[in-house]
Amino acid sequence: MSAPVRYEVDGRIATVTIDRPDARNALSSEVQRLLTELMGRAEEDPEVDVVILTGVDPAFCAGLDLKELGAGTMSVAQPAGGSEGRSVSPLRPFPPIGKPVIGAVNGVAVTGGLELALACDFLVASERARFADTHSRVGIQPGWGLTVELPAAVGVRRAKEMSATGNFVDAATALAWGLVNHVVPHEQLMPFCRGLARDIASNDQASLARLLDTYDEGTQLTGADARALEARVSADWLAARASEVSAGVEARRRVVVERGRTQAG
Repeated sequence: MSAPVRYEVDGRIATVTIDRPDARNALSSEVQRLLTELMGRAEEDPEVDVVILTGVDPAFCAGLDLKELGAGTMSVAQPAGGSEGRSVSPLRPFPPIGKPVIGAVNGVAVTGGLELALACDFLVASERARFADTHSRVGIQPGWGLTVELPAAVGVRRAKEMSATGNFVDAATALAWGLVNHVVPHEQLMPFCRGLARDIASNDQASLARLLDTYDEGTQLTGADARALEARVSADWLAARASEVSAGVEARRRVVVERGRTQAG
């Protein structure tokens, strides 16, 4: 029997695919364990710069496996342990990694599946994507950051509406609300995400990793402290890499200018 989560690497892009279509890619204990393991593998692989997370059609992820939860074989308070010395985070669907994660939302992302999508750095949605928070309908509480990440994406009032009603939000509304970055035709979802991933992989990876860390650290601070953090990181970066930056900046500038002309044209 094939594993419920697949891992592939091509051109510095790792694709992690939940493959439980009959269960609408629900998050069983085994899926949670494998997500932790495979995200860790991508983190440690020097041949990987960016990760795409998706599900096998027709769903992105329907949330926790309620059959397993109802049978008492899964505890949402004590997730299954990961392999290779890693443990499944009790605060996220997968532990944070230092490489960008693109969520390719090909279908419904519900409750825990919505939290899984929100754990990605940004989202691209198929026109078939739908989003819903049904924690209150099921009678459980979110534990993977939904009450933090969802209002950060769509605003507190819209987040409360989604949680209070349990209603589905379609892809066009998700785009208008800021939940997703792009909506594309279903058959273009993975090619579009790979195009974004190639753009990410073409950057200076050390600089990008530090920049994304600054975003994450800044969200935990007030405005003034976040600005001070950015200034400190910038100064420290330049001080540590002054000769490297000076030697390479002109060549990189020319690449940026040429790329800008190509995209503008």
